[in-house]
Formats: sequence, structure tokens, C-alpha cells
Amino acid sequence: MTASLLGIYVWAIGLIAWFIIRYPYARKARKTATVKAVGWSRERILLAIATIGLVVVPVIWLASGWPAALNYQLNYASVVAGALVYVLSLWLFRRSHKDLGRQWSASLEIRDSHQIVRGGVYRLIRHPMYSSFWLWGLAQAFLLPNAMAALSGLVAIAILFFTRIDHEERMLTEAFGDDYRTYMRETKRIIPGIY
Repeated sequence: MTASLLGIYVWAIGLIAWFIIRYPYARKARKTATVKAVGWSRERILLAIATIGLVVVPVIWLASGWPAALNYQLNYASVVAGALVYVLSLWLFRRSHKDLGRQWSASLEIRDSHQIVRGGVYRLIRHPMYSSFWLWGLAQAFLLPNAMAALSGLVAIAILFFTRIDHEERMLTEAFGDDYRTYMRETKRIIPGIY
């Protein structure tokens, strides 16, 4: 098996794992009432952009081969690096959901009985779910042998993150006041000790 084909298989298995991880948490979260939601239209657009970059563009490339001019050969070192980053991404993705429990939502929402989660991975960073998405985009860049499909995930996550993060932190500050401000001083956004 070529490294390029192996990279595609690893990417596809990771995508399936992502859906398997998210499904039970999404089901549970729907049962918890939402007290406040922010920017519903903007949220739908941003989530659509993330889906396009992480799923749709790669699937179109896999199904059609377009744009073939941007194809290249992977080496096994790239596939191993991508697989390791993907495993870390999926672990962090699952851990973030587990630590949040019913407070998780795909869009910016405050849930009934919402509290600031400070345990698990949230003791190190405030937004580990975004960290997992950045890692997913990076893994995709290592695993897919087409420049457009490989980089579309990182571009999509950058748009999602940099458009959304200030709105999210403002919403949480409004909901939790000084308690959230203290938490912000104690933690970094997505990279422990750095940012």
C-alpha cells in the first residue's frame, strides 16, 4: 500500500471515529434546555464552513479527483505524523465532550444549570474542543495527498476559531462574570501555557 493511500485510509477512519465520539454527547445535550443562544445565523454559517473544510472538500477530492493538479505523493513519515496528531485530536475531542457533559453544544449556548468546567482538560485550557479541531486540521494536512484537500481543514478552522472565540468568551463572561474572568487569568485559550 502506498503512503498516499494509507494516509487517505487513516483520514477516513478518523472522520468516522469523530462522528462516533460526538453522537452520544449530541444526543444527551439535546435533552438539556438552552437558556441563552448567541448569533444563531452566524453560528450556522461558521459550522458549515468548518464542515466544508474538514469533510466536504476532502470528500469531493476523493470522489472526483479534482483538482488533480494539486496532488502529490506522501511519504510514510508524513502518514505516521498525521496519524499521531489525529489520535491526539480524537482523544482531546472525546475528553472535551466527557468533561463538559450535558453543557456541551455545537453552537454558542448557555445550558440550564450551566457551570464553568474547570476539571479534566479544562484545568489546562479554556477551549480544548477548538484545540482538537486545530489538531484535526493539522492531521488532515499530513494525511491527504492533495494540497486543497489537505489545507482546507486548517483554513476552515482558522475562520471558525478567529470569528467565534471573542463572541464565546464575551457570552461566558456575561453569564459568569468575575468567576469566568478569574478562570481566564488562570488558563490559556487553546495551547497550555502559550495561547
